[in-house]
Amino acid sequence: MNTIVARGWLPILRQFIVVTLGLHLLSPLFAGEALERIRQRGTLIWGADQEGGGPFVYPAADDPSRLEGFEVEIAALLAEHLGVQPQFSQGQWDKLPNLVDRGDIDIVLNGYEWTPARVADYGVSIPYYIYELQLLGRKDDASLRTWGDLQVPVDGRPRRVSVLGGSAAEDYLRSLPGEPVETVSYDGATDAMRSTELGIDGLDANLQDLPVWTFFQSEFPALQPIGDPVGRGYYVVLTRKDEPELLRALNDALLAGLRDGRLRRIYERYRMWNRTQSLRALETNSDGVFEGDLRPTGQDGDAASPADYIPVRGWDVITQRGGLLVRAAGMTVALSVVSMPLAILAGLLMTLLRLYGPRLLGRLATLYVELVRGTPLVLQLYVIFFLLPEIGISVPAFWAAVIGLAINYSAYEAEIYRAGIQAIPHGQMEAAYALGMTRSLAIRRVI
Repeated sequence: MNTIVARGWLPILRQFIVVTLGLHLLSPLFAGEALERIRQRGTLIWGADQEGGGPFVYPAADDPSRLEGFEVEIAALLAEHLGVQPQFSQGQWDKLPNLVDRGDIDIVLNGYEWTPARVADYGVSIPYYIYELQLLGRKDDASLRTWGDLQVPVDGRPRRVSVLGGSAAEDYLRSLPGEPVETVSYDGATDAMRSTELGIDGLDANLQDLPVWTFFQSEFPALQPIGDPVGRGYYVVLTRKDEPELLRALNDALLAGLRDGRLRRIYERYRMWNRTQSLRALETNSDGVFEGDLRPTGQDGDAASPADYIPVRGWDVITQRGGLLVRAAGMTVALSVVSMPLAILAGLLMTLLRLYGPRLLGRLATLYVELVRGTPLVLQLYVIFFLLPEIGISVPAFWAAVIGLAINYSAYEAEIYRAGIQAIPHGQMEAAYALGMTRSLAIRRVI
């Protein structure tokens, strides 16, 4: 019996491997048509994380469904050059490149710095902004007034500096010579600055992108800049590695925006234009060739209106953001309603296979239950959402969550059902046999 079952599964397994490998090999062919696909769809889907806040991407104070930020305007500039409309897609900042790999978004446009590693893995545009890093300290901390003070231990411990996780600021601090400092990673730039301002967990300083500090400095009156900006680098747009036509079109759009002054007006609106942009602007092409001194021709036109950040506090949070919370709660309920019936069915199937199925299938069911119960839910979701696309199986976000929750719940449901069935006295089954019931009928009607 076990041999027959195994032979029945082998053809299915072979077909699955062939199909997945075929999809994986063919995926570059479809990826090369990215620019044409975007134009046919009529939208450029760009990924960013609103949690990072201004000046990059953040909800408008009067309408949280409307986005503001200099990258929102750059996305519109890029989409206009391609002849399409921009479409925003929310994602966790450090997972945005994975969304490009999956094909869920066309580009990443969210303060990603140029690094050799990203050049090796992704299509990297010419810089759309040249950033610098600013060290911030508390005004009442007299022991921190220069960069040199940062490497002087306090009470026998190294200085603790907050940074945005995975950012160039984190890499810069780790590369400093001399006495090491301890970095503390945060998911949001404003969270890092607020924690430093309050001195949470013994934080001494914050290393922040200069545009972020310039935009938010009025919100953190207890912080002050320490020394001059350091660590000059480049914000770039990321695409898939195999989409050169899309990358060239994005580069053309950025160069055109620099030449006609549109980029400068955007940066002035968010108080980001500085001498660094004037001296070393976006003057290289996709091959790194110097294009010359590209001075905006429209810089003598109308001055850009500054964009002010208006924080939402008090009851305004409820009145303006309440709808978002209700929709989020609705999504949670929808995920539970859809995934729980699937979990019940899968859990019952695993239980029946373990107790009454063939030995091979019973062992596989046991392995399934123990493996799912022994791994975190977030790891299971990561495998479904990020790793399956690597073999050509891409699942939409909603259904990836449904499948992940159903699989996770089913293992626990299976254990509940198994314990309940095994608690039934064996005499019940024997009585059913005595009445002439078959095994399957006894399981359905009695057990």
